[in-house]
Amino acid sequence: MTDQLTTLLDAGVEQQIFPGAAWTVGSLEHSAMGAAGRLTPAPASTAMRTDTLFDIASLTKIVSVWSLAGWLMRRQRLHLDDRLADLLPGTAGYALGPITIFQLLTHTAGLPLRARLRASYGEVYDDIVRGVLREPLEGVPGQAVTYTDRAALILGWVIERLLGMPLDQALDEYIVRPLGMAATRFGPLPPPLAHLAAPTEYCDAAGAHLCGTVHDFSTRLLGGVCGISGLFSNVPDLQRFLRAMLAAASGQQGGVFDAGWVRDSLRVQTGTLSPSRGLFWHPAAGTAPQDDIWCHLGFTGTAMWLSPRRGRYAVLLTNKLYYTREFDRINDIRRDFMRCAFGV
Repeated sequence: MTDQLTTLLDAGVEQQIFPGAAWTVGSLEHSAMGAAGRLTPAPASTAMRTDTLFDIASLTKIVSVWSLAGWLMRRQRLHLDDRLADLLPGTAGYALGPITIFQLLTHTAGLPLRARLRASYGEVYDDIVRGVLREPLEGVPGQAVTYTDRAALILGWVIERLLGMPLDQALDEYIVRPLGMAATRFGPLPPPLAHLAAPTEYCDAAGAHLCGTVHDFSTRLLGGVCGISGLFSNVPDLQRFLRAMLAAASGQQGGVFDAGWVRDSLRVQTGTLSPSRGLFWHPAAGTAPQDDIWCHLGFTGTAMWLSPRRGRYAVLLTNKLYYTREFDRINDIRRDFMRCAFGV
């Protein structure tokens, strides 16, 4: 398997799908990891390493919002049927008021599809929060599954209110430090770390590829810390995260994650609606229910998978956004990587 994955990712570098990649596949007992390519296409660029930091984009939703929501639910401080009107006073009397935590986690709340924060509310943080919480819905709650960044954004604010601290501090205290994820942090990264991170898209305003600064514009507008995006992490840290999830799923007690929370999150919660969703996680594309392979993707070219039934996890981090926002080729790589990693 290791040789197959190495060949696959080396081909991705040669075909300029991404400048470089880092990966791991494993179980609770065994693991393999590797890296391919360089930080940039330049021949003199630093070689990609397994501990290279990546802008993990929407994997932030899992590592921060999903994990902290589970931490709160384990302690009975948050419940799936809680309404936003009872959690965020700014929603009372508005369309978001009756929306539940379950609907946010399953992307069935009928929220606007796009963030559109600056265009809709300007650049002042409080105005953005007020605008998001008062925005009309675009769909009927519970009637359709529509992925939107706003679900994680709003859940992040719920978490901050319940814990009485910013999202980055809560994540560090309750998830990152207990799991030993020493490299994981919200950006922007300080210069010594930024120089070692994988660059993403070219930014006209900066006159360079973004490196150590989050790519997602909404996250930058909000100061770099929110539920949408913003985390930088690496393969060893995400391996710790997924191994902790597997440990919980296998019944091990005393860890960061609750077994019931992991089990419920990696189970279809949306009935016959399509596409199927668990709680923020979704079944991996091209798999059948009996495969039990769950996934979350990141816009910058990142992905992670988990299968409690198989006792296996996988992480693929790339900086494909360095080249293009076109996704067909990176999705082919992700599919082939997943099939090889899980033997499907």
